[in-house]
Amino acid sequence: MTVNKNNKLTEAQIGEIIFMALSDDVSFDSINERFGIDSDQIKRIMKQNISFGSYKKWRERVKKFSKRRMHYK
Repeated sequence: MTVNKNNKLTEAQIGEIIFMALSDDVSFDSINERFGIDSDQIKRIMKQNISFGSYKKWRERVKKFSKRRMHYK
């Protein structure tokens, strides 16, 4: 299922994107393949749909693991 920039995401799709993004086993590329959105759009969705504190912790974790693993997020 690919969603282009002209189509709005449903609540279910947003929920799935958030679930995938929070998972340490799912890369931004995997989310892009499924929904057709880039990492900046994923970050924007996360920022708009989870609490600021959760978003901040998520971003810190993504940055920390990205430095350790070559293919993380």
